[in-house]
Amino acid sequence: MNSNDSLVSEFIILGLSTDKELETFLFILFLIIYIVALTGNVTILILSITDPGLKTPMYFFLGLLSFLDIWCTSATLPKMLSSYVTQSKVISYYGCVAQLFFFTWPMGVELLLLTVMAYDRFVAIRNPLRYASIINRRVCVNIAIIISIIGSLNSVTHTYCTFRLPYCNDNKINHFFCEIMPLLKLACADTYINEIVVFTADFILGICCFLLTCVSYAFIFNTILKIRTAEGKRKAFSTCASHIVIVSLYYGAVIFTYIRPRSSLSLEKDKIVSALYAVITPTLNPIIYSLRNKEVKEAFLRVFKRLVPHRFQKNAPPRLRLF
Repeated sequence: MNSNDSLVSEFIILGLSTDKELETFLFILFLIIYIVALTGNVTILILSITDPGLKTPMYFFLGLLSFLDIWCTSATLPKMLSSYVTQSKVISYYGCVAQLFFFTWPMGVELLLLTVMAYDRFVAIRNPLRYASIINRRVCVNIAIIISIIGSLNSVTHTYCTFRLPYCNDNKINHFFCEIMPLLKLACADTYINEIVVFTADFILGICCFLLTCVSYAFIFNTILKIRTAEGKRKAFSTCASHIVIVSLYYGAVIFTYIRPRSSLSLEKDKIVSALYAVITPTLNPIIYSLRNKEVKEAFLRVFKRLVPHRFQKNAPPRLRLF
């Protein structure tokens, strides 16, 4: 850092595109995505809390996943959408700090949660009779607290290490939110320690969690193959299929983004990959889980019938009594 360099007090988020016509399309697209993400995840969260039929560990974790997805999308998309409306892409220095913290926290917790959910499915399929005693309510709450603390430590570490660096004349972030790797590109100091921190965190939360998830599914598939009936195999596999889709998308995108050295970064490509784990996956989660899950559909119908019919019955015309 030279003595003539001045530290920045704000950043300019360039976004996905600088084309004005394309920005209109992106605003409409991401507004729809955000509405779908909020609607789907809020619905799953409410169902997991209120419906008696979903008081199982699987739906406790699914409700937590929806909460994290609401947090994750709300940390990035509102600012992005407002920039299209106001035509101002400026974010304050401390606003950028807050956005990075509140994005990396749910992301880190979700990486751990997906591993926990894989183990939950393993126990449910391997030991169905002991499932309720092994993964009980107290265990679920303790797991949620532990992974939240680990996620907080991860987020604090990344935020501190990223913003301990000086940012000088160049304040244009080539991304659609304040993300770690684009910020490191702007730093006017050596980022070797930061790259080590990012690599270590991604190895632990990304690769290690992914491998543990794969181990769980290896045991799950081994157990499923031992089931004699085709119907039993189909039912057992259907409980895991949606989780496999989410795991493949989420871990793949995160590992691709963070596991590489800074010199090999391509920020234009990374913006698209980042959209997978920051926007697309949180939007797909409730859709995939609800469309493939009969219990979620039945819970939604129960809640809907509990709320809606009473209003219609009050305004319904009296029935004609023939006898």
